[in-house]
Amino acid sequence: MLTRRDFLQVAAAAATILPGGLARASGVGQGDLLAFKPVGQVTLLSITDLHAQLMPLYYREPAVNIGVGAARGLPPHLTGRDFLRHFHLKAGSRAAYLLTSDGFTELARHYGRVGGLDRIATLVKAIRAERPDNTLLIDSGDTWQGSYTALASRGGDMVAAMKALGVDVMTGHWEFTLGAERVKELVDKLGFPFLAGNVKDSEWGEEVFPHTAFFERGGIKIAVIGQAFPYTPIANPRWMMPGWEFGIREEDMVKRVADARAAGAELVVIVSHNGFDVDRKMAARVPGIDVILTGHTHDAIPELITVGDTLLVAAGSHGKFLGRLDLEVKGGKIAAHSFKLIPVLADAITPDPEMAALIAELRAPHAETLGTVLGRTDSLLYRRGNFNGTFDDVICDALLSGRDAQIALSPGFRWGGSLPPGQNITVEDVYNQTAITYPAAYRNEMTGKMLKDVLEDVADNLFHPDPYYQQGGDMVRVGGLRYRIDPAQPIGRRITDMRLAASDAVIEANKSYVVAGWASVNQGTEGPPIWDVVSAHIKSQGTLRVPERSLVTVVKA
Repeated sequence: MLTRRDFLQVAAAAATILPGGLARASGVGQGDLLAFKPVGQVTLLSITDLHAQLMPLYYREPAVNIGVGAARGLPPHLTGRDFLRHFHLKAGSRAAYLLTSDGFTELARHYGRVGGLDRIATLVKAIRAERPDNTLLIDSGDTWQGSYTALASRGGDMVAAMKALGVDVMTGHWEFTLGAERVKELVDKLGFPFLAGNVKDSEWGEEVFPHTAFFERGGIKIAVIGQAFPYTPIANPRWMMPGWEFGIREEDMVKRVADARAAGAELVVIVSHNGFDVDRKMAARVPGIDVILTGHTHDAIPELITVGDTLLVAAGSHGKFLGRLDLEVKGGKIAAHSFKLIPVLADAITPDPEMAALIAELRAPHAETLGTVLGRTDSLLYRRGNFNGTFDDVICDALLSGRDAQIALSPGFRWGGSLPPGQNITVEDVYNQTAITYPAAYRNEMTGKMLKDVLEDVADNLFHPDPYYQQGGDMVRVGGLRYRIDPAQPIGRRITDMRLAASDAVIEANKSYVVAGWASVNQGTEGPPIWDVVSAHIKSQGTLRVPERSLVTVVKA
């Protein structure tokens, strides 16, 4: 059995070893990843949606990402070959592995895992050494949630890690699910600004957090304005933050930008957790924004998206990328810029020893639990995409069997790593899919009408043609149920032909069905924690074989 002492020694030793065979086989090294011709006075480094992933992992991009309204057919709503063609990338290349789902399993063997905060630290330190007085490191949120250790420490491990990384400013979303009091405690420990000007006290209408922070880099005065996820109390439990009100608050953003300019800001940057399509609309409607570092929807876009004079940066998720944007600012405007979405290929980057030691220390008390093997997969397990992924199917199967239900519902979260075939499934892997503060796996009766209403409501959150009404997740995952969806229809008309998967019987509006699910936003929901349900299911199966399923038929316009 691995002891805490053994764990620390192995981790520290690993930090001193240079990248090995995978890096050489893939033909890329640390120098290649860092190669960049500096421009101007300011370097913005962007990370987002880390979801508490301290260690390297696999993460498959979506095969389905439907755009509606004005966003139809535009990045980030391109996948696979369409994505490669749009950005002039080669199939089977490193870029194809990192940015699409095409050939993922084979390419994963070649290029290996991505992310790891010790690798990100190496890149950040190298860039800061090159640009010591010019660099600003900005975190667009969803940092303190998504792993076993973050759940166990109530976000404390991630605060320690991000302080060590030297983050300059951040905003939030899943952070708030730690509860209002814990968020305040952690913000006080950060040592850098937590900006969320769109969060207000529900009684007095006063701002709970600062909205703007000013920095000087390369002789340029920079205003960073923070925008937390506007729909937090809808997508997550309101009872965890009962005294706070959220919203897009476009009029407030107009004023914040104008005030920043009046205060002498030559560069205005928004650190945002709105989601990409919301930020694209905001950029078109709020004058004076130079850069939006967007988060929430986990989009990885290898080029800048320009809306008028505003540059949008989408730096992916799970520590897979570090965005670098260099800017030349003249007369309060961007005169020139250069951008690179730097892939964090774990086997091509030497881990930073200091960060590696801190990560080892944070994980050591949990080493035995994290490494416990529950089973093995012979299939690619993944989550990300508008509809069910194979890891979602595992969760739904666990709910159906473990809670003795006819139908399973699992939330359309975009966080959670992937496992290529042949991998062991550990307790850590399960928590990477399920680590939330409201994990009860409920078992209820629902009528067919209630089921349809649930699906329609989630579909409207995802496919409403106005981005300001979108909440940025994916469709609720289903088990034991098939249905047809037409994203182009209005609410109430998107979902049709609902049937029980086992018998093909039509779901009747007035008939009741036994439904199991988890992550209910209702206070007092009862049931075992979802990670126990999923772990027991994997143990009972031993080796998982999860074929791709066709539970959802999508009507294409």
